[in-house]
Amino acid sequence: MALSLSHGLVLAGLLAAAPSAQSAGDRPSDAVLTRGEYVFQAAGCYGCHTNDKHGGSPLAGGRALVTPFGTFYTPNITPDPESGIGKWSQQDFMQALRAGVGRNHAQLYPAFPYTSYTRMTDEDLHALWVYLQSRPAVKQANRPHDLKWFVSVRSLITLWKALYFTPGAYKPDPQKSTSWNRGAYLVLAMAHCGECHTPRNTLGAAKTSLAYAGTSHGPDDSVIPNITPDKATGIGRWTTGEFTAYLKNGMTPDGDFAGGLMAEEIDNSLQHLRKDDLTDIAEFIQSQPAVVNALHKADKKSSVKADWE
Repeated sequence: MALSLSHGLVLAGLLAAAPSAQSAGDRPSDAVLTRGEYVFQAAGCYGCHTNDKHGGSPLAGGRALVTPFGTFYTPNITPDPESGIGKWSQQDFMQALRAGVGRNHAQLYPAFPYTSYTRMTDEDLHALWVYLQSRPAVKQANRPHDLKWFVSVRSLITLWKALYFTPGAYKPDPQKSTSWNRGAYLVLAMAHCGECHTPRNTLGAAKTSLAYAGTSHGPDDSVIPNITPDKATGIGRWTTGEFTAYLKNGMTPDGDFAGGLMAEEIDNSLQHLRKDDLTDIAEFIQSQPAVVNALHKADKKSSVKADWE
């Protein structure tokens, strides 16, 4: 589950409607595992929960995310019963992704993008849960976050949620095409593109009026490009085919390649998606309002270059 700077409990009936947890003696079907692996790739779980830079085991956590609020360290999501999610029920898991509430009822920081994952369908959440339970267990304790003092009070997250978080699965727009709605679901729920590509306010909430317009202060203080259809500062001159190709292999229309966090996202997630899903993502993104947003660093007068520039 990919990280971002931002990000009421869900209705009991919503959780009760979810498929029951896999019992110890059951073997999940190949179809569910295949779907779960695809959701896992689309949701970017590997990239954030694996400390590749320091040779960490897959999904054992420990990757650092530097933000204005301090440094977050991603948790172990392998099925290890002591340090991972081996003792979690499926309801615990769905509550975390739907409502941002952990197994011990702790409020989860929206650095974990439940603000997007809440839109996922019950079927996809179930498949993802089953797939994660099939991964090798790794015993590795979670590293505590290193946060500024005013962020360490988890009870304040409840107030943040009241202001900025609306739980609930994605509802298709009946006025739009099937492909547009599929793209919207992938962008808004699973791939959660807006979590990185949308600027945030001082409390870490997305500035919805600038959706997908990019930011000079992304995760790890990286520059995240404007991907709105603005022709001057965004991708308004890209064709759908060029954008789809970029999502698949990272190459821009002028022959440059993605770098930084986007290169990781393509390597660990987007390149594994079907071509039709990538085309649907492109269709949805290119249908968004164009926003003029030339990116600047606060300590520099000139524009800074984004990952692909």
